[in-house]
Amino acid sequence: MAVKREILASLEAVSTATITTILLKKGLRNVWLRGATPLQPLGRRLAGPAFTLRFVPAREDLATPASWASPRSTRGAIEDMPEGVIVVADAMGVTDAGIFGDILCARMVKRGVAALVTDGVMRDGAGCLSTGLPILARGVAAPPSVAGLTFVGWQEPVACGGVAVFPDDVMVVDGDGAVVIPAALVEAVAEEGPEQERMEAWIVSQVEAGAKLPGLYPMNAETKARYEAWKAGR
Repeated sequence: MAVKREILASLEAVSTATITTILLKKGLRNVWLRGATPLQPLGRRLAGPAFTLRFVPAREDLATPASWASPRSTRGAIEDMPEGVIVVADAMGVTDAGIFGDILCARMVKRGVAALVTDGVMRDGAGCLSTGLPILARGVAAPPSVAGLTFVGWQEPVACGGVAVFPDDVMVVDGDGAVVIPAALVEAVAEEGPEQERMEAWIVSQVEAGAKLPGLYPMNAETKARYEAWKAGR
């Protein structure tokens, strides 16, 4: 599914915290990927279609250095990544085998990948960061992926950080981590998000002016009327 640039731009103006609140109101509680935190400041919020990768536990006949030359490899997956995607790698939370190093990250940058999100770890940490690829992970480890994982495929449903992520979903990442928006809800979240941010900014301004929280957050009818009047007069 191609996502319109204006929709992604709208999502990039909405914090992951706000997105989780919007999705909670729609009945979705499990959308924040556990363990995927920025390895260095991201600079700005990013949104893009999910491009999924899946690892399973290492099996000695498959998880070998020779497997890196296979068409069904992380190298093959990288060459299939469209520009602007956010890669979501299900590494099962394994923290003693790095899924990617600096060379693969450098190639992802050349492919135009927007960011990499994983519940696993990276290797060649300093080198990965030097490529400029925004990375959210559990940390770094020296051993290669085949020391603890077998790569099995891409662009299929995965479970990353305890969250189900499907191709065509949209990812949003910022300093608070990574959130998945189901494909069917992307347009609704992009529409509702900026208004939620506007309303919360107004609430903060009221708190700074000395307002008490009861009736303000959440708003009662009187506060809602004041907010609507303020919005109409802007």
